Amino acid sequence: MDEMSTVEMQIAKRSLDHPGQALTNLHSYIDLNMLIASFGLLNRSGASGVDKQTWADYCEGFEGRLKGLHEAFKSGKYRAPNIRRVYIPKGEGKELRPLGIPTVEDKLLQTAVSRTLVPVYEQMFYDSSYGYRPGKSCHQAIARLFEGVSFKGMRYVIDADIKNYFGTIDHQHLRGFMDLRIKDGVIRKQIDKWLKAGILENGQVEYPKAGTPQGGSISPLLSNIYLHYVLDEWFVEQIKPLLKGQSMLIRYADDFLICFSHMEDAARVMKVLPKRLSKYGLTLHPDKSKLVDLTNRSGSKPGTFDFLGFTHYMSRSRKGYSILKRKTSSNKLRISLKGMYQWLRSHIHQPLRLIIKKINQKLKGYYAYYAITFNIRRVKAYFEQVKRMFHKWLNRRGGKPKWNWERFNQLINHWMPLAVPRIYHKYQLAKP
Repeated sequence: MDEMSTVEMQIAKRSLDHPGQALTNLHSYIDLNMLIASFGLLNRSGASGVDKQTWADYCEGFEGRLKGLHEAFKSGKYRAPNIRRVYIPKGEGKELRPLGIPTVEDKLLQTAVSRTLVPVYEQMFYDSSYGYRPGKSCHQAIARLFEGVSFKGMRYVIDADIKNYFGTIDHQHLRGFMDLRIKDGVIRKQIDKWLKAGILENGQVEYPKAGTPQGGSISPLLSNIYLHYVLDEWFVEQIKPLLKGQSMLIRYADDFLICFSHMEDAARVMKVLPKRLSKYGLTLHPDKSKLVDLTNRSGSKPGTFDFLGFTHYMSRSRKGYSILKRKTSSNKLRISLKGMYQWLRSHIHQPLRLIIKKINQKLKGYYAYYAITFNIRRVKAYFEQVKRMFHKWLNRRGGKPKWNWERFNQLINHWMPLAVPRIYHKYQLAKP
């Protein structure tokens, strides 16, 4: 067991020993050893912030930099630098998502503070929350969804989307929520500095009045804390006891589903949910939030919904049971293929062995997420499209085409094989 895990266990024990109480003096756990360990977690090739300093640059005079950072943090003199804002594609269309890029040093301190607070909140967070948590994953959320809908009859689903969630978190409410568990003055003042940090865009600096510093490691934790109180606790403690049938909440960051066995329960919660979120400055996206009926009792076709990159729909198992299946969403499939196409176009001039090595890395990464039970057909479709793209661009290298389809298949099947699809995540079906 390393030193960091020992420290985190000590913090977790303090949290357990004082349930319902606000903890103080947590900042004493953030020492030089904690900062060194946190630095080792940073992405070495991550983009630089407003100071244009890279991970390698920060390594120069590393010991002195860490001592200076530690002293500035403890004394309260550390000033959160501006965050450089960039925009990345959100989907297939022209919609872009803002992403903040802190400096290397700011990422380091955010990581250390986050690792200090996570053991406190992990004692409180519900099992229904899966995003940005140790030991939790998208596939676990999908497995729980499958079990609840398939075996417990929760066929009415609220598919919710919060509009610009990370940009609309209310600072005053967030501070109130944190007061319930964290009253360490040094850490709380530092978090306030991050919330107020300027955002640099097109040479102009603006200071946000809401939202969390996206791109930094503290943002996922703060966003989870906010929705824990606004949504998770509200649903479990106030709503669930009032419902007639079974229900469950499944949340991954700001993306969540609420499933019900009774349509009346689903309709009631769908009515009050926007009011609950509005109370804390959040808005349900009117076009992306819906109540889905997975049954076909009315004679109409059962509904479907997208969650965590998959389209979920009702179908029959081999034994004839009605179960929830999933396939790669059409949008995510197109985005993945577009990304591979663009990569091949810009790298096809490289040595063939290197190209195939890189393609295999990308294929295995894709399979690691999408190659799950019921989705082998879509994964194979992705693989076939990648093969055709590769064949196309291979024949554009250096003049006349050299690779007919037969010779190309010899290449990818025998000489330098491409990674073929296989199911990476298998879920045992308890009944079907």
